[in-house]
Amino acid sequence: MARFGVIDLGSNSVRLVVYDVKENTTSPRFRTVVDEKKMAGLAAYVIEGEFTPEGIRRAESILTSQLKTARTLRCERIDIFATAVLRNCVNSSEAVAALEQAIDYPINLLSAREEAHLGFVGATLGHPLNSGTLIDIGGGSTELTVLNATGDTDGISLPQGSVSSYAQFVSLVLPTAAECAAIEQALQTQLSDVEDLPAYRTPHLFGIGGSVRAVAKMQAQALGIGGKPPLITRQNLQNLFELFGAEPSLFAHSAVKACPDRVHTLVPGMVMVRTLMDSLNAEDLTVCKHGIREGYLVAHMLK
Repeated sequence: MARFGVIDLGSNSVRLVVYDVKENTTSPRFRTVVDEKKMAGLAAYVIEGEFTPEGIRRAESILTSQLKTARTLRCERIDIFATAVLRNCVNSSEAVAALEQAIDYPINLLSAREEAHLGFVGATLGHPLNSGTLIDIGGGSTELTVLNATGDTDGISLPQGSVSSYAQFVSLVLPTAAECAAIEQALQTQLSDVEDLPAYRTPHLFGIGGSVRAVAKMQAQALGIGGKPPLITRQNLQNLFELFGAEPSLFAHSAVKACPDRVHTLVPGMVMVRTLMDSLNAEDLTVCKHGIREGYLVAHMLK
């Protein structure tokens, strides 16, 4: 049994997952030993496009703590990867170098295409996907990946996520109707710039990432709709929005129970899911169990 640690440096959270991996099997078999998430809000430390020294210090503090945890758990290998928050800032190379120096440890900065592909690798573990489009709504970006019988054939990254949507458009905790409309319009503008958008249109979406899972948890809590894997339909989503509009207090209390660490980004994530389903002519969205961290484990650490 081998033990590996993966640290996912994202726009909203920094997450350490430690896996025990059974060796000498025909396919990777692993179980999660530790799953530790720290809410970092690193997207808030991007000012006028630059990742600030305060952001470096915030990330350094969390990464140092999680590296210590992984070493205490006797991980034989620990990898750190970063996504949109460091990839999309104008001082990306300098910020990564400064953070690597601060923690004295390398960071793998994923390209948009690699992030999308690793999400696909994770999503298909133990559950092959049918033709469709895989979506990953992160804190600072959204990845779309075309799926067919040969695998993931194409992918794009849009520079908008649930955290960046909240930071840019929402003034309090839950957005107003006008703020929801602004989030939707911003994403529609991003989608209008995609030349081959018809390639991503499909009746069936597959989803990974915390924002999509938060919507699934919310529908289970507020509407009593579960299932494995969870399925988000247009009607389920519409019912959530109707609850949000008609009974905001009940909605807020349900959100605190369903996803307390994502209350502020839940509705922006819902708006983005609805906008994507509308723009891609999708009837439903199946929420996958695994995602980019498991994809990274398999593709980068278990070769």
